[in-house]
Amino acid sequence: MSRSRSAQTDPRATLRGGLPDRYLTADDIAEIFEVPKETVYQWRKKRVGPPGFRIGKHIRYDPADVRAYVTQRKDIDRAAA
Repeated sequence: MSRSRSAQTDPRATLRGGLPDRYLTADDIAEIFEVPKETVYQWRKKRVGPPGFRIGKHIRYDPADVRAYVTQRKDIDRAAA
């Protein structure tokens, strides 16, 4: 079964299907979590979202760190329930 072209370029589909072969951008993070890009920048400023790192003037996110962040948030929510 082959993937459609849009599934290959959709960061959410890539993350669900396995780790992408590239670092994610703030745009990717905003799309994955369905939030405005400004929210992603605020998370970074407040240190509450997935950890990112700088490459020159650009922010990048390691997909493994994003997955770990999601797992951590799920565990916190389960413990609070």
